[in-house]
Amino acid sequence: MTDSSIVTRFAPSPTGFLHIGGARTALFNWLYARKRGGKMLLRIEDTDRERSTREAIDAILDGLKWLELDWDGDVIYQYSRAARHREVAESLLAAGRAYRCYATPEELAAMREKARAEGRTRLYDGMWRDRDSAAAPAGMKPTIRLKAPLTGETVIEDQVQGRVVWQNENLDDLVLLRSDGTPTYMLAVVVDDHDMGVTHVIRGDDHLINAARQKQIYEALDWNIPNMSHIPLIHGPDGSKLSKRHGALGVDAYRAMGYLPAAMRNYLVRLGWSHGDQEIFSTEEMIDAFDLPAIGRSAARFDFAKLENLNGHYIRHSDDQSLVIQFENVLDYVPEGATLKAKLNDTTRAQLLRAMPNLKERAKTLIELIGGAYFIFADRPLELDPKAAALLTPETRALIGRLRTALEAVNDWNAETTETAMRNFAEQNNLKLGAVAQPLRVALTGRTTSPGIFDVLAVLGRQECLARLADQATP
Repeated sequence: MTDSSIVTRFAPSPTGFLHIGGARTALFNWLYARKRGGKMLLRIEDTDRERSTREAIDAILDGLKWLELDWDGDVIYQYSRAARHREVAESLLAAGRAYRCYATPEELAAMREKARAEGRTRLYDGMWRDRDSAAAPAGMKPTIRLKAPLTGETVIEDQVQGRVVWQNENLDDLVLLRSDGTPTYMLAVVVDDHDMGVTHVIRGDDHLINAARQKQIYEALDWNIPNMSHIPLIHGPDGSKLSKRHGALGVDAYRAMGYLPAAMRNYLVRLGWSHGDQEIFSTEEMIDAFDLPAIGRSAARFDFAKLENLNGHYIRHSDDQSLVIQFENVLDYVPEGATLKAKLNDTTRAQLLRAMPNLKERAKTLIELIGGAYFIFADRPLELDPKAAALLTPETRALIGRLRTALEAVNDWNAETTETAMRNFAEQNNLKLGAVAQPLRVALTGRTTSPGIFDVLAVLGRQECLARLADQATP
């Protein structure tokens, strides 16, 4: 097989959001295909008509686009291929490799109960495997079952799990077509992967038992079996199954929490895969280094603190203009974002760009970046937080008026010239610089904490600063 002929696929079920485990599966498929110049296809497994929704499909597509994981060709919808799935089931029936089963629900329930009581995993006893359909109850619609091997082994040589073996005596004759003519998941996956030319199936290890059943279908059809890789699932920091409190959220939730797509990709790739001691990967480095045997067999642990620190690294090392764009984009997904977006114009964008070198040093998420930049978008007169309001005594207001007079004399306005003016004022009035800086901060930002006060002066500009100081000074 040449590298360019490699085809992977990401095949989510649209019954909810694109969760973090699904996003990692998509990333691994994407990296494997991109490294080898192959293709990654996208298939929406929407055969569960009751639970599949358009909103979930849109959320999956949106999540992949946000993560910048592009797929090749058109999206394939599994439900639209039901006629092809039925055709394959009928071909197995005609070849004697499948059979019609007329077992009633009551008979199946009794079989399952008996098997469980005897400790057997094969729940269906094959009662219609060799019976003549003429003996079937009148008017009953049958299922079609695979005539699975009764002896021997089914073996998967898995690139992550190694050699995995099942005894065929423990595997059922699985249903291929239900009595209403709809294909089962097991059949649909095999037919779709074959018809799409999928060479490598990379998915969660909760599908490992499916691999055994699907291999039996491949063999019954005399089709080539794809290379298999089953990835351990993601657990919480305490080692338990990942839940919402751990981070089992939709990808859209991470966007709304202010994480960058590049940081999410970097964090996800390190959940279960490693390349020496390297922690930080550019996309190009990720593609170059990624390979399936380097994925560990034990469950990865999700750690919000690690993700936040990694995101902070990406924010600090992003160029300022790209962060302004990310800042603006995330406003569509955060509370009060629409209010802030309405205030974005040429002036505030320029101020944000000017503030970015200082802001990004303090922020681990875009939400913290928005919080740090609040002073740019604040309406006059500023709404003071309680701590700031408590500092605005009559004496402080009088001092702010004098500070404004001193700053009014500065015409070449920047961080250096305003700092010089304030240092001179402090020295002339026998004050420490902090006694000058804090009243300035309160008057200019409405808070007791902010980016460096001289950066704030430079970002807001002369006219806005003098106006805000006038608002808080003694009339």
